[in-house]
Formats: sequence, structure tokens, C-alpha cells
Amino acid sequence: MAMEEATATATPFGFPAEVRPGATRVGWVGIGVMGGAMAARLLAAGYAVTAYARTPAKAGALVAAGARLAGSPASVAAASDVVFTMVGNPGDVRAVVLDAASGALAGLRPGGVLVDCTSSSPSLAREVAAAARAAGCHAVDCPVSGGDVGARDGTLALLAGGDEAVVAWLAPLFAQLGRPTYMGPPGSGQSSKIANQIAVAGAVVGLGESLAFAGAAGLDERLFLGAVSKGAAGSRVMDIFGERAVSRDFASGGAVRYIIKDLGMALEVGDGQEEEEEANVLPGSALYRQMFSAMSANGDGELCLQGLITVVERLNGIRK
Repeated sequence: MAMEEATATATPFGFPAEVRPGATRVGWVGIGVMGGAMAARLLAAGYAVTAYARTPAKAGALVAAGARLAGSPASVAAASDVVFTMVGNPGDVRAVVLDAASGALAGLRPGGVLVDCTSSSPSLAREVAAAARAAGCHAVDCPVSGGDVGARDGTLALLAGGDEAVVAWLAPLFAQLGRPTYMGPPGSGQSSKIANQIAVAGAVVGLGESLAFAGAAGLDERLFLGAVSKGAAGSRVMDIFGERAVSRDFASGGAVRYIIKDLGMALEVGDGQEEEEEANVLPGSALYRQMFSAMSANGDGELCLQGLITVVERLNGIRK
């Protein structure tokens, strides 16, 4: 009788069982600057977290906070209802999600949900969603914007593509990370993030040029930032990166190589859907990518976006 009662009251696996702390098991693949902070917020909210890191030593803080480490993305998925991925590029997404032996989809049970927060390819997001459907699972492409500050503070913009009902089901988890917006069918989140990165890149280039000009003109750069930050020139980009640029803190945040990758996706020929599609004509994006690529060519590819000011300074013969 007791066994019958236990079976009758067992919690269903994954979607559409209610998401709640202490019941919903979360997996996390990729615990770098962004992913580590996001996973830590879910741990602090009471969710059990199983994580995978290619370099286990980097997981020390998460393990100390209560996370459990697994040996592969498939092992993470086998222990989870929802698996988040936050890795470097589309090739990494393909490896950690779709690899037949070790990928998350290989270990996820029917009803499980994949949430990819990597800035990746819209066409790959659609491929992952189709593979998940074939396995009786669900996939949401949900790249984020807001930088390391947003990840730490839970104020990220979450750009979600996929099944709207599944995105709504994820709301309790998303609430710990920031503000979600449903953007449309699979791939829509990634397309939104690429568009977002175009805007971010332009703002960072503008910030770098304005600070370099202000400094060369003999202005107090902090006084300048404070004066213009509440006017039309003010932006979230200025709030996050302005003081870092003035302080010459180029190590805080995500590496510039990632925005080079994102702008490259913006400039790709179409989106891989139709062979006859032509290249996107985005002259600003092409220029921004060249400027960030100059950072990388100068040996600064691991520095963060605010380091773009060094490219402007080099072009103008400014030495700091």
C-alpha cells in the first residue's frame, strides 16, 4: 500500500511538473564568468545544481556553495530536469549538447528541458530544438545581455526562443537570473542577441572614442563621465564599462573575442537556411568588428570590451 501511494504521488519529470526550489533539479554546463555567477544564483535560491566544467578546479566556489560536479554534460543531464548551457561558441554548443556519447541530450530523460544561454547561431538553435523534440525533450535558446554585473546581480535581459509554454514554465528559474522576454520560435533568442550585440558594440566604440578624445583634450575623464551619463549620451554600456575604462581595468567582464564572434555571425551570409541568401549589409557592424579585431591583433584578445579604448589611443598615438 505504501508503495502504491508513493507511486501515485511521485513528482512527474521535467516539463510540465511545477518548477520549485527543493524539487526541480538544475544542471549547468559552462561555469565561466557568466555561467558561474548565474548557477550560483540558482543555488542560493534553493535549487539543487549539478555542474560540469572542463576545468574542474574552476568549480571550487560552486562546490563550496553546494553544487555537485559531474564528469560529462550527459551525466549532468541524467541528474537534472533542466540543463542550462553557457559555453564559448557554436562549436562548443554542438559538442556539449549534441555529441551522441557525452552531450547533454544523450543523458536527458523525456520531458527534460535544455536552455542554451550561449551567444550562438540561430540555425544551430533550430537544429538543437528539432533534436530535442525527436528525443521527447524541449529546447529553449536563451542568450543573455547585461554582462558580469547583470549575472551577479540577477538583472540580465533574457532573450528566449522556443515553445512559448516551455519558456513560461521556466519563469521561476528565469526570475532568479533577470528579466525574460519571449522572442518567438526556436532561433529567435539567438537572432535577438546578435542584434543586441550590434547595439552594444556601437555603444562601446562610442564610449572608447569619447573617453580618448576627452582625455586628449585635457578633461578630467571621471568628471566627464559623470556630467554626460544622465544626458543623451548615457547608457547601460556607459554604466557598466565607463569607470572600468577610466580606471584601465580591462580584465573585468567577458573577453573581447566573444563579441568578435557575435559580430561575425551578424555579418555571415544569411543564416544558413537558404543557399541563395546574400550577405547582411551592416557597415557599422563590419567596422566595429574590425576595431575589436584590432584589439585581438594587438595581443589583447582576452581583455574585455572596455579595452577598445586602447585601439583608439594607438590610432591617435596616445600612450598610457
